[in-house]
Amino acid sequence: MWTRLIRVFKHRWQSDSAAQRAVPPALLQKLASQVAHSEAGHSGEIRIYVEASLPLSYLWQPANMAHITHERALALFGKLRVWDTAQNNGVLIYLLLAERRMEIVADRGLNERVAPGTWPRLVKSMSTAFKAGDFEGGLTQAVQEVSALLQHHFALQSGQGNPNELPDTPLLN
Repeated sequence: MWTRLIRVFKHRWQSDSAAQRAVPPALLQKLASQVAHSEAGHSGEIRIYVEASLPLSYLWQPANMAHITHERALALFGKLRVWDTAQNNGVLIYLLLAERRMEIVADRGLNERVAPGTWPRLVKSMSTAFKAGDFEGGLTQAVQEVSALLQHHFALQSGQGNPNELPDTPLLN
């Protein structure tokens, strides 16, 4: 019970503008350009979602934060329709500021092609930047790592069209 109360206070303490401070307009534009540039070389779609704190319904769950963060990322994966790409190769990069946690959720088209430990390994390597408050470095690295995987498995052929199925600009909440 105390753990959940502390969790609620920690998340409610975050201001509504925390995501905008962590990802200012210049970084937002840089990330959008990085995603657009990446998607010019492969058929995958990358979405970035930065959230200051979790909704109350997640905070009262008796599970640990790793599980709760993963559940929230899965819910946003569906809500943002990242799963709804033509080749099932959308990827969500989710950052939860209150916990300085990150999740990467990939659709089945890409998940089937990468080793099972790939996503946890990537998240672990980027978590150092997030825990230090280097959101720009961590998010930039995340986009680069995901882009490399998409480029390897879903590279566009010469002259192949690639409609932009999802917006490139990160979402802040």
